[in-house]
Amino acid sequence: MLALIFLGIVVGLLSGFFGIGGGTILVPLLLALGYNTKVAIGIAVVQMVFSSIYGSYLNKKNGSLDFSIVLYIAIGGFAGAMLSGGLASYFSDTTLELIFLLFATFALVRLFFKVEEHKEHRKLNKILLFFIGLSVGSISMTIGVGGSLLIVPILVGFLHVDLKRAISAGLFFVIFSSVAGFISHYMSGHIDLHTGLIVGISSLFGVYIGIYLKQKVKHALQRKLIIIFYVSVVSYLIYRIFG
Repeated sequence: MLALIFLGIVVGLLSGFFGIGGGTILVPLLLALGYNTKVAIGIAVVQMVFSSIYGSYLNKKNGSLDFSIVLYIAIGGFAGAMLSGGLASYFSDTTLELIFLLFATFALVRLFFKVEEHKEHRKLNKILLFFIGLSVGSISMTIGVGGSLLIVPILVGFLHVDLKRAISAGLFFVIFSSVAGFISHYMSGHIDLHTGLIVGISSLFGVYIGIYLKQKVKHALQRKLIIIFYVSVVSYLIYRIFG
C-alpha cells in the first residue's frame, strides 16, 4: 500500500511537471514491479483519469488552459480511445511493449528537435482536428499513454499554439482519452481498479507539486530532466524485451 502511494505521488509529480498523462512514466515502473503488460496499462489509464482532470483544473485556474484550442481534437480522442481495449486485447504483451518502446523512442528523439513557435494561430478544418484526435487517442490508449506527447507538437508546429498553452491543452486532451480508455479497458478486463484507485488518488498530490514546479523552473532544466527520464525508460524497455 505504501509503495503504491509513493508511486502515485512520484508519477503525479512528473505528470504535472512535464505535462504528460502519466502512463509513459507509470507503465515501465509497473512492469519493473512485476505487473503484466495489459494490467499495467489498465492501472495507468485509471491514474491518468485522476491526474489529467486535476491537472487541467489547476492549469485553468492559473490561466494557461484554453478550451477552444483542443475541443475537437479531444472529442476525436475520446472516440479513438474507446477502441483501445479491444486493440490491446488483440496484441500480445511483447508486441505492446515494442509499441511502447517505439513511442518512448519517438518522445526521446523529438526532444532533440526544436519545434518552431509562431505568433499567430493557424485555423484548421474541424473535421481534420477530430481525426487527429481519433488517431492519437486510439494508438496512445492502446499502450496506456495519454497522447499529449503527440498532441503538443501538433498544436505548436501546425496550429501555432504557444508552448505553455499547448502543454496545458495536451493534458486536457488526456481527460477525454483516459476516460474513454478506462471504459474500453474495463470492458476488456484489463483494469485492476483497487490498485488503480490507490495510485490515481495518490497522484493528485504529486500533480499539484509538479505543476507548481513547472511554473518555477527554467525550460532548459525541465528539458534536461525529461531527456534523462526517457533515456532511462528506453534503456529499460530494450533490456526487458531483448535482454
